[in-house]
Amino acid sequence: MGEKMRAGLDEAFLAGLRDAGVEVAAPEPRYLEEPRGRWPGQAAAVLRPRSSAEVARILRAADAAGVGVIPYGGGTGLVGGQVKGDGACCVLLSLERMDAVRAVDSQSLVIEAGAPLEAVHAAAETVGRRFPLTLGSQGTAQIGGCLATNAGGVNVIRYGNARALCLGIEAVLPDGTIWNGLTRLRKDNTGYDLRDLLIGSEGTLGVITAAALRLFEPPAVEGLAMFALPSPQAAVALLGIAQHRFAGCVSAFELISRQGLMFQREVGMDLHYPFAEDPPWMVLVELGLPEGMDVDEAFAGLYEAAEDLILDAVIAQSGAQAQQMWELRENLPVANRRIGAICSHDISVPVADLPRFIAEADAMLAGMGDYRINCFGHVGDGNLHYNVFPATGRARADYDPDPVKHAVHDLVVDGFNGSMSAEHGIGRYKVEDLERYADPAKLRMMRAVKAALDPRGIMNPGAVLRQPPSKEQSTET
Repeated sequence: MGEKMRAGLDEAFLAGLRDAGVEVAAPEPRYLEEPRGRWPGQAAAVLRPRSSAEVARILRAADAAGVGVIPYGGGTGLVGGQVKGDGACCVLLSLERMDAVRAVDSQSLVIEAGAPLEAVHAAAETVGRRFPLTLGSQGTAQIGGCLATNAGGVNVIRYGNARALCLGIEAVLPDGTIWNGLTRLRKDNTGYDLRDLLIGSEGTLGVITAAALRLFEPPAVEGLAMFALPSPQAAVALLGIAQHRFAGCVSAFELISRQGLMFQREVGMDLHYPFAEDPPWMVLVELGLPEGMDVDEAFAGLYEAAEDLILDAVIAQSGAQAQQMWELRENLPVANRRIGAICSHDISVPVADLPRFIAEADAMLAGMGDYRINCFGHVGDGNLHYNVFPATGRARADYDPDPVKHAVHDLVVDGFNGSMSAEHGIGRYKVEDLERYADPAKLRMMRAVKAALDPRGIMNPGAVLRQPPSKEQSTET
């Protein structure tokens, strides 16, 4: 189908959509790029619908014509799910024009999928509430994309992933059927949970067009502190003490290594570092406490209770100082990209096993070659970004990434019963990894669901699950 589409089928398809009132535009470069710059995309056009009815019209036409559709939710994903570089040319479906707030009250917010995450936060604030999903890319990432990838972020320890923050969704299925699942109920035990089926499916089963989101009362007092620690063991022990003292009130618990700060300095970042000397490890701890508690006293009590674990500590005394601390954490991946990783790993293991995993992975890689490792991430939920870099003076091109990637993922899955994709998803980058590590029964069920909902394979073809060969390719082989 590929050459035929490029030669003319796509123009007839697009002309029909234009006649039906759908906005059809040439793809600007921003639609064909992803943050890591590794996978250039292609698209016959960008479709920008204004309503769920227009999305349905697009998918009905695409299903009838066998045209692939890539849902685009801001383009901030890190595993190539939003770009398709080979095979038949698809169309991009961007929901950026669908960003309206449909309803809001003290408990929930109904908003269209194209709204940037920052706009979701602002809408929640109009009723004095908070939507706690927080990402570094929240000015660009759209809530539909966040749900489609089940985004994580720094507040998972307290509030859960995007899945846990969503009450209901409206979605358009591949045949153009609109599913009105915008319930705002906390309890609804009426059969299969189709909401959770669509959330995390990365646009391969349908297009989320709106969502009913949970809102939360903001904590009465909030504070941030950075603790200097000797080891990951100390970090996990400190987490346990903090959760015991402030049950349900630890909003973030982020691990940072000395190597991460060294990378920031190496690429010339002008940031504020709280300690006179960089400690081996640090954790950034955010508390959100009820009325009547003093956050400085809370952190002082935590320090006293865990004094034998802690090398030093700094409590943010102003919003500006807190922002400086967060900038250290948020700029870790920025510095990583400038250094250039051999391979990056978004992994999770049980929280109690984090120290042992880091020690075993470090020792394993030391025996494989000359590497630098920047390990950081969300200690509270067991998610680490374990990234491997060239030695000083060497380039990424000097190394073969596959043995490193497979060694780390083998250790995660076989040694710790963990996951090789904790929060970034599968996209196109990790399709082979999913095939390598997923339980065969899980893959069979996933393929059965895909075949049932998207029998023509038009939705984000090649993402999450490998695209089956066409009949022409099968005949040739």
